[in-house]
Amino acid sequence: MTQGGLLRYPIPADAALEPPAQWAELRQQCPVARVTLASGDEATLVTRYDDVKQILSDPRFTRPTASDNAARVADVESGGVFNSEMASVLPQHGEAHLKWRRSIGKWFTAKRMNALRPGIEAMAEQLIDDMVKQGAPADLKANLGFPLPVWVICDMLGVPDADRDRFSRWSDMLLSMTRYTQEEMTAAQMEFGQYMAGHIAARRAEPGDDLLSALIAETDVNGEPMSDITLIATGMGLLIAGHETTANMIAKMVAMLLSDRQRWEELLANPALVRTAVEETLRLDANSGFGMMRYFTEDVEIAGTVLPGGTTAVCSMAAANRDENAFENAAEMDLSRSPNPHLAFGAGAHACIGQPLARTELQAVLDVLLRKLPTLELAVTVDDLHRVEGLVVGGLQELPVRW
Repeated sequence: MTQGGLLRYPIPADAALEPPAQWAELRQQCPVARVTLASGDEATLVTRYDDVKQILSDPRFTRPTASDNAARVADVESGGVFNSEMASVLPQHGEAHLKWRRSIGKWFTAKRMNALRPGIEAMAEQLIDDMVKQGAPADLKANLGFPLPVWVICDMLGVPDADRDRFSRWSDMLLSMTRYTQEEMTAAQMEFGQYMAGHIAARRAEPGDDLLSALIAETDVNGEPMSDITLIATGMGLLIAGHETTANMIAKMVAMLLSDRQRWEELLANPALVRTAVEETLRLDANSGFGMMRYFTEDVEIAGTVLPGGTTAVCSMAAANRDENAFENAAEMDLSRSPNPHLAFGAGAHACIGQPLARTELQAVLDVLLRKLPTLELAVTVDDLHRVEGLVVGGLQELPVRW
């Protein structure tokens, strides 16, 4: 639990759906805590809602870059999503970052999400029908949680859905903290980069109605197109983010709702609660992963403590989302909670750009499941659910269900 007298981070949890007991202790007694990461480097863990929001919203600070003397998540030189060439290529500051986000953000508007929703629901219905044909018990993550968001993001990027198993393997390696070796992560980055470079070359020769084709054709005010290396990094980043997090969240959301049968019954009785129920599962997700890192380029005061420039802060949005000072009855699941200003997608200029898509997918999946499988239940006890280990994203290894 400790290393050299410091708390090890990530903090292990005893249960798949519950937070470590230390979160509440840290928020109350040590909201700015020194921790040791898997790499052996030291960082500062921040767990209170106001403090996490302050740091994530501060335009002075961003994710550590290769030029910063920042704490490393894992004991590897390169290859992981936090310290890879992909991470260093995408602009992190100022006008360049805003321009990049504007180019991507046009594909995640409410209008586009509304247009996508019928197709997402139809795919969810097809995947559920296929799962039912195979019979119970079934792994809902493998049969629905994983293939649905992969199909959606592949369609948006114009890449073949048939390559989804390769994307999953590459993504896991690039999201590794302790699961894969340096050699495996470096190889994955090279293979994924070569794949995406080939796809972009093909799209340049034969454009389609997809995000990457649009980015290839787009130029800035000076008539400059997006560079190939930025296009490759963008495609890789969106493919990883567009399926890993949502695939895991679909399974966790359903697990949380089925772990207490009253929650599922409440939604069956009132399907209008789906939107707020999705937000509440996002808020209460105790297994969301590593959190967001920020590198302080100058001194900053957090919770009465002055942290010097050069500090690497780890913001635990999941711990902050259970802060009693920010949410009434924070430990309880309230399916009608509104407003619900949780930090599951971050905050500020670097908040998750794909959150409208994630929300659309989660709401669509829950709507379809309630309609098609009202008798859905866990096929194992909650104690028999197991977390994904060794990655920067949190998830369940599988979600066995029956109906």
